[in-house]
Amino acid sequence: MGIEERAEGHLAEVAGLRKIVHIDMDAFYASVEQRDNPELRGKPVAVGGSQERGVVAAASYEARKFGVRSALPSVIAKRKCPELIFVKPRFDAYKAISLQIRNIFAEYTPVIEPLSLDEAYLDVTENLKGIVSATWVAEEIRARIRAETQLTASAGVSYNKFLAKLASDHRKPDGIFVITPEMGAAFVETLPVRKFHGVGPATAKKMEQLGITTGLDLRAQPLALLQQHFGKAGSYYYWSARGIDERPVRADRVRKSVGAENTFPADLFSYEAARDALREIIDTVWGYCERSDTRGRTVTLKVKFANVQQITRSRTGQAPIGTRSELEQLGNTLLQPLFPVAKGIRLLGISLSSLATDEAERQRQVRLSI
Repeated sequence: MGIEERAEGHLAEVAGLRKIVHIDMDAFYASVEQRDNPELRGKPVAVGGSQERGVVAAASYEARKFGVRSALPSVIAKRKCPELIFVKPRFDAYKAISLQIRNIFAEYTPVIEPLSLDEAYLDVTENLKGIVSATWVAEEIRARIRAETQLTASAGVSYNKFLAKLASDHRKPDGIFVITPEMGAAFVETLPVRKFHGVGPATAKKMEQLGITTGLDLRAQPLALLQQHFGKAGSYYYWSARGIDERPVRADRVRKSVGAENTFPADLFSYEAARDALREIIDTVWGYCERSDTRGRTVTLKVKFANVQQITRSRTGQAPIGTRSELEQLGNTLLQPLFPVAKGIRLLGISLSSLATDEAERQRQVRLSI
């Protein structure tokens, strides 16, 4: 049996087994701000810093009409939309609402894979309410979110994660779209390759150089050629071009790192100024560790200079960092050797990796002592 026949047989098998919903909140941060401040409703809003080096964290749909998008420098955003209103982010508020929405999800399925505060995959093949149709589940969840938070969500429904995520973006905002097994391969055919999960600007450019601009172009390529040019990802591209994605919804997805960073309005030149700036960043990281009962063994310092050069310095200990003061001491130890600096420091960041919960670490120590 050829690879094409196996693909068709596999598609039929998977299609009958899985019902995946992707929920994506509409302009989440900006929508929360508009909900909580009636004066912002109907106006172009950007959540983020308005300073020269600030960036847009989220934009309302009114702002998006002018080309304002997340990660866009604030200066450019203001140039595109002179009436743009900047609002400082309130992450505690966003996290609280995200938890409220997560609790709604949990009434339908325990198999939830959060991607961020505002989106998640749900496997509703065997859902807690015994609802036969995944589309009905998605509609109920959207209605519950609207009623309980006064916010809107878009939903994608399909037989795998790749297509469910594409579907949720298809009718935004406040929409739902279903990609059935019969539609899957044809839907992917017309898709620009830059829309494929994992295809960033560099990969898209490389594909275009190979004459691959759409899903149909991608499907025409032999598996060996895709693996030759894209390594392990080549296999994923080969199968997703056929509407196939075997990745399960992972309810136990483990966070690999936690970090925070800050871009400064004025460059930092002295160790003392950088050390003081680092304290606030460390507070943010340690606050997450405390709330989530998480500890890490590897500390990484990120530094970006005024000439945009970026460096990182890391240190890994035998045991997880147990206190905030220990984290600060290690951060300063990594920071101090960089001085004196030839160029001012524009950005500082601290991250913790090799994460484990306190309980997991206690269990590890018990096993080691046996």
